[in-house]
Amino acid sequence: MATNIETFLDIESIDLTYAGLQPGSLKDEVAVIPGSTSNIGLAYARAIAWSGGKVVVSGRREKEGAEIERVINEENGPGTALFVKCDVSDEADVKNLAKRAFDAYGKVDILINNAMNMQLRGPVLGTPAEQLDQSYAISGRGILLAINEFVPGMLERKHGIVVYSTTQFHFSPPYIGGAIYTAGKAAATSILMSLANEVGPYEENGVSVFGYLPNGVGRRRPPANPDGTPPPKPSSAGFAGSIPPEANAAGLIYCMLNAAKLHRCGISGVEAFHAMKYPFPYPEAARESKLHRLSDKEMTWVFRNMGAGFAE
Repeated sequence: MATNIETFLDIESIDLTYAGLQPGSLKDEVAVIPGSTSNIGLAYARAIAWSGGKVVVSGRREKEGAEIERVINEENGPGTALFVKCDVSDEADVKNLAKRAFDAYGKVDILINNAMNMQLRGPVLGTPAEQLDQSYAISGRGILLAINEFVPGMLERKHGIVVYSTTQFHFSPPYIGGAIYTAGKAAATSILMSLANEVGPYEENGVSVFGYLPNGVGRRRPPANPDGTPPPKPSSAGFAGSIPPEANAAGLIYCMLNAAKLHRCGISGVEAFHAMKYPFPYPEAARESKLHRLSDKEMTWVFRNMGAGFAE
């Protein structure tokens, strides 16, 4: 596979065998990824293509989308990727996305909802209501439109994966986002978990619905700073500084290969790394998550149970 393709995209060469994954593990699978013209969405698309799948790249950036289609096809072979311009809040656009995907590949096995406008990150106080409307339009309306185009076919064939690439449901510094951004994410996560219950048991319907939280997405930092000062100390995630998009994408590939176990659940990239025995750059610093799997009742009441309440 090509590893040194000339491009303006912010990417690194991709070969996930270092993480225990194998080319061909997603052979013949077709994935649609709204919000995949940059950053983590782009990494998801390249990782799926590397794993043998076909990918429909989708977003509003035509220049980047066309280049991603070119790069993935050069890395993996003609016909591996297709770019379709799409505003996920526009029903006509989403229907066109579905038509193009089905016309090109005949089916869709994987839907990864990743679209979001990172500029919609204002606080509760003082932010125009229009920003909240936009956040809900992308995350709430957008995910609903995509689900209704692609999930019925998965249920009919008893084969499919639906993922929401999420963050936190409310803003809590120092985490990313803001009140408006996380409100949209909360709406989409709620829709996803409700869908998981509507779909029913994986054993009966063959469709897995789960949330995936990529951790600390960013590029690797250099071994030392240009001025000679020491590099950042390894974090408890087992990395120095940010976690590359390609690494987070490797975690998602592992999760999709184990999708039956994750139906009706949510998992972070770091939790996936531990499960897959990821070769952390700084394994001595990596701390395993102490989080536990919440019951459906706990997830339903999570908003009600915020904070300590009357506990002393």
